[in-house]
Amino acid sequence: MATSRSLALALLLCALSSSCHAAISYPPSAMPAAAPAKGDFLACLTKSIPPRLLYARSSPAYGSIWASTVRNLKFDSDKTAKPLYIITPTEPAHIQATVACGRKHGMRVRVRSGGHDYEGLSYRSTKPETFAVVDMSLLRKVSLDGKAATAWVDSGAQLGDIYYALGKWAPKLGFPAGVCATIGVGGHFSGGGFGMMLRKHGLAVDNVVDAKVVDANGNLLDRKTMGEDYFWAIRGGGGESFGIVVSWQLKLVPVPPKVTVLQMPRSVKDGAIDLIVKWQQVAPSLPEDLMIRILAMGGTAIFEGLFLGTCKDLLPLMASRFPELGVKQGDCKEMSWVQSVAFIPMGDKATMKDLLNRTSNIRSFGKYKSDYVKDPIAKPVWEKIYAWLAKPGAGIMIMDPYGAKISAIPDRATPFPHRQGMLFNIQYVTYWSGEAAGAAPTQWSRDMYAFMEPYVTKNPRQAYVNYRDLDLGVNQVVNDISTYESGKVWGEKYFSFNFERLARIKAKVDPTDYFRNEQTIPPLFK
Repeated sequence: MATSRSLALALLLCALSSSCHAAISYPPSAMPAAAPAKGDFLACLTKSIPPRLLYARSSPAYGSIWASTVRNLKFDSDKTAKPLYIITPTEPAHIQATVACGRKHGMRVRVRSGGHDYEGLSYRSTKPETFAVVDMSLLRKVSLDGKAATAWVDSGAQLGDIYYALGKWAPKLGFPAGVCATIGVGGHFSGGGFGMMLRKHGLAVDNVVDAKVVDANGNLLDRKTMGEDYFWAIRGGGGESFGIVVSWQLKLVPVPPKVTVLQMPRSVKDGAIDLIVKWQQVAPSLPEDLMIRILAMGGTAIFEGLFLGTCKDLLPLMASRFPELGVKQGDCKEMSWVQSVAFIPMGDKATMKDLLNRTSNIRSFGKYKSDYVKDPIAKPVWEKIYAWLAKPGAGIMIMDPYGAKISAIPDRATPFPHRQGMLFNIQYVTYWSGEAAGAAPTQWSRDMYAFMEPYVTKNPRQAYVNYRDLDLGVNQVVNDISTYESGKVWGEKYFSFNFERLARIKAKVDPTDYFRNEQTIPPLFK
């Protein structure tokens, strides 16, 4: 069984899952929108959407609807700039009407599926602003086709909804997405999406074969009608930049009758640092059926693994490739794949029904950052890293190995560029229990990030868009359009050489920059 600290950590993580132009010339279709006419927007909505699905700030249920998926308590505050309206569509036509009314009356919309956006940009603004939120939580249908090994999944579904449906109706099939069951499908897929099967089957978006999206003109498009450039952009180009994805068609993957889970804590005094030094060289080159990640905190490293097979087959593999970890029969936990997706984040008491839970009793403040590593980090540096992990207010580091399928796919196949040559990804997680305590963990996070600079990717220093981090930069807006130069500051960190293509697609499909937040792709017209 996982240690109580690691289980609490896993539950917590599941609870939370920049220069300007002086002047720009726009095509006629890209002129800035008019100032919002608030009453007109609401009146427009009520012509096409039942009033019970609309919540103004004056609505008695507004507060509970807004807070329903706020995963980071930093934003559950009176200081937060909240939407003027929340729309909870139950069919695509409601989304189309919202976009049409928003364009007509100058009301921008943001889109929330699961609320795991680390900076809360799907439901709040960093500055006073008039906007509405399309909350997708009532669009959560999962439709399986076991014979074709495909599924259509609404963006308001959570990963647990997919996993539960597969376990109940298609137990021989799985899907390679994230660890936390409460993550919303829309945001997760929009940024790429990876989990414990990334080395076998790649990203979630590597297995998306079609989608339905409402564009900036309110049209409902599929892969055929949107075109391949548009389809490329929504599969990893970041949430909200190009439209509102209503649903996704997935290619499901085969899973064996039994998988094996490892959760092995090792302390620094018992050689954890030597194991990490070895892990960073071995883990990316292991057979694709095996994924071993690390959760590093305090004086401990938890080696957490998923093997798509039995313990009998795993033991000789570990003995030959990573004997230093000392995996024994007693370390193996055999179960079905769907049991593993509940067990890994929630522990051995978790059941399939827990995958459907859309709430969490764990509420915390948090700050998150990320890095990518191409060259092994030397032992003396790891010793210094553990000194950082022992500091007051310290957070943790979660390290996911790459290699195999995720690295075999070309870097330009999707907007997600962190593939060939990557050893592992790092997520830095800091959390605290009260607003006044936030200064120390936040400072630790930024100091730790600065310390790691020599040992991670460079030019650009890469980051994962689903680990949203506003420290990397934010868009500047001139004449009601986000500038390419400001977006490039943060955008090349998330998307590297794919950023320019994303910006050119944005200019084609949303030239007025209607779908916009602090880190959405800006349009590039020239």
